[in-house]
Amino acid sequence: MAFNPAAAYQGSKINTATPADLTLMLYEGAIKFCNIAITAIEENNISKANANIIKAEKIIIEFRSTLDHKYPVAKDFDLVYDYIYRRLLEANIKKDKDILEEVLEHLRGMRDTWKDVMKTAKVGSGSYSYK
Repeated sequence: MAFNPAAAYQGSKINTATPADLTLMLYEGAIKFCNIAITAIEENNISKANANIIKAEKIIIEFRSTLDHKYPVAKDFDLVYDYIYRRLLEANIKKDKDILEEVLEHLRGMRDTWKDVMKTAKVGSGSYSYK
């Protein structure tokens, strides 16, 4: 089996990431998979679109499964994630780029908000400071 430096780097990056960084990586991944799905739909590559929408769906499922419901805000996030998940299902059934664009707007907004939270809390990028 050949050594893949890019895969090794990515594995190392994930294994050493803070929880805040992992959350950011998940947002980035969902955005990437939606963009790939849009391109696949434009190219009429239905199986590629399906596979990438499913990857985005799995990330949303992961977000939902890790919500800590002892905090009231978790209910709000759960509602948003549920909506995004349902829209991804609909986009996949219909192979609808417009729905994916809508999902992307939500994901980008959430990612950008998360980046702001990380900056404000000074977490991520190897930092464990919550100042």
